[in-house]
Amino acid sequence: MALCLVSALLLLLLLGWPSSAGPNRCVDAAEACTADARCQRLRTEYVAQCLGRAAPATCARARCRRALRRFFARGPPALTHALLFCACTSPACAERRRQTFVPACAFSGPGRAPPSCLQPLDACEHSRICRPRLLAFQASCAPVSSYPDGCMQDQAPSCRRAFAGLVGTAVTPNYVDNASARVAPWCHCGASGNRREECEAFRGLFTSNRCLDGAIQAFDSGWPRQVAGWDPEHRLLQVSSVPGGALEGGCLLSLLPILTLQPLL
Repeated sequence: MALCLVSALLLLLLLGWPSSAGPNRCVDAAEACTADARCQRLRTEYVAQCLGRAAPATCARARCRRALRRFFARGPPALTHALLFCACTSPACAERRRQTFVPACAFSGPGRAPPSCLQPLDACEHSRICRPRLLAFQASCAPVSSYPDGCMQDQAPSCRRAFAGLVGTAVTPNYVDNASARVAPWCHCGASGNRREECEAFRGLFTSNRCLDGAIQAFDSGWPRQVAGWDPEHRLLQVSSVPGGALEGGCLLSLLPILTLQPLL
């Protein structure tokens, strides 16, 4: 029952729980996705696959990641990217952003310590899905020394698309904390032996990439009009549309008192 209640609360967080702490672009993005039938349907799919009834250590990671890839491939880019790149000025907003794609299942592994980055890198290079996406990310977000700031002028949109394409692969990146906009795969290079340089070069694609940092920051200046103009009075939480009955029975009952109180929060 405790796990069921946690799942219910996290579902509310993911599908759009209104914030009482003032403007929050990650909340706006969640509400805009909820109001769009296609975005909401695809999002409830990955929430069901990544959360459902499973404990984090036993989540169906392959199905979760497959649903995430569908979300970015088939969802409206203005809305899917708003969820991924929403700008934050507070830890609460940044934590919502970090939790958007259920990191306990899609991002981190079952153990407490992250693995060597060589593990997801090798898995990606042997994956027909991941390998071309990683190559596209490298090409789209690569610094260019011939430009004044090291990045091409119109590089940001393609870099963000390529970054989003990695979500749901073996090298799924995420925000690493709720105090910054730093992103990285869930891995480290502490035990990479004679491949240390290769490992650090891979991790540096995310942690030391000025073009990726600039592309994420630039999204704020071009905040999608359909998201910025979303009317919070029309928010809709379609819990019943979660596929596969992931929150049927007792879990659905545990949501009822929270849903009743939702307009007051």
